[in-house]
Amino acid sequence: MLYWIAEQLGFPGVLNLLRYLTFRTGGAVATALLIGLIIGPRFIGWLRLRQGKGQPIRSDGPQSHLAKVGTPTMGGLMILTAVGLSLLLWMDLHNVYVWACILVTGGFGLIGFLDDYDKVKKRSTKGVSARVRLLAEFTIAGVATALITWHANTDLYLPFVNGPVADLGWLYIPFGAFVIVAFGNAVNLTDGLDGLATMPVIIACIAFMLIAYLVGNAKYAAYLGIPYVAGAGNLAILCGAIVGAGLAFLWFNAPPAAVFMGDTGSLALGGALGAIAVTTHHEFVLAVIGGLFVIEALSVVIQVFWFKRTGRRVFRMAPIHHHFEQLGWSEPTVVIRFWIVAFVLALAGLSTLKLR
Repeated sequence: MLYWIAEQLGFPGVLNLLRYLTFRTGGAVATALLIGLIIGPRFIGWLRLRQGKGQPIRSDGPQSHLAKVGTPTMGGLMILTAVGLSLLLWMDLHNVYVWACILVTGGFGLIGFLDDYDKVKKRSTKGVSARVRLLAEFTIAGVATALITWHANTDLYLPFVNGPVADLGWLYIPFGAFVIVAFGNAVNLTDGLDGLATMPVIIACIAFMLIAYLVGNAKYAAYLGIPYVAGAGNLAILCGAIVGAGLAFLWFNAPPAAVFMGDTGSLALGGALGAIAVTTHHEFVLAVIGGLFVIEALSVVIQVFWFKRTGRRVFRMAPIHHHFEQLGWSEPTVVIRFWIVAFVLALAGLSTLKLR
């Protein structure tokens, strides 16, 4: 909105600052952080009042988690509110890529909300059926990918390779949809300990804030040998808003958590990262930067596959963060060490920008 107002006025005086993505990205971080911190206490109080017993806790999980009974969920609504208001204030309202990513973020957030609501209402950990969830997720992700490819090429890029390796054509739509859905659910699986998913999402968004800015700049993209997508730089503002909102949420989600983000937040944030990666043509780099989420998802796939075939478990419990809890690691130890892994993987992913 501010950019549109400044544009209509011809960017006079101090409003000229709104021309710069870096300024608007910083503004998005600060605004989302401030909004999140302001609405947090009352929002959590409202959730506690509405939900009563809070999020159902798995009886077969680590026994230490039973102490969390009564903690409200759906804290992702707080994140989405802060992100949405910050975006409307700082984004370019005409940018189709930001709207495509908003579609995924809001759509996945709605799916997660319905899942959380079902769990709280029925006092069950099952929620909406996996089939219905995946169908809705793929529909939203497919529409968003089609919108993205309508205004950009469908080339496939790989880390460490200079230039596109193939033009997927219409196949880019199911490919992009898969990336978005897979990453949304990977973040969802990671959200099992206080603060575990939040900080790695923030770290990944900081990395993609830089990637989006570089991809949207023709000179930097040509110098680094990465794809140039005109207008994709505005996604740095979305990344900034998520960073700010995520930091505000972490203030209340730090152990012991006063609120859980629930599927409302984890699905939305994972889907947003997937959509940003698809827009910037850095899908495989996302697998490196967000490698922690990939590991968490793979641990579940491996556990289920191996158990069905042999009746035995590879891990003591999946996702893998519960495996380390069962080994005797305390929850804060698991969380902080996983944060370190996320930070190292983000640096590794960013290194691919020049190693081509």
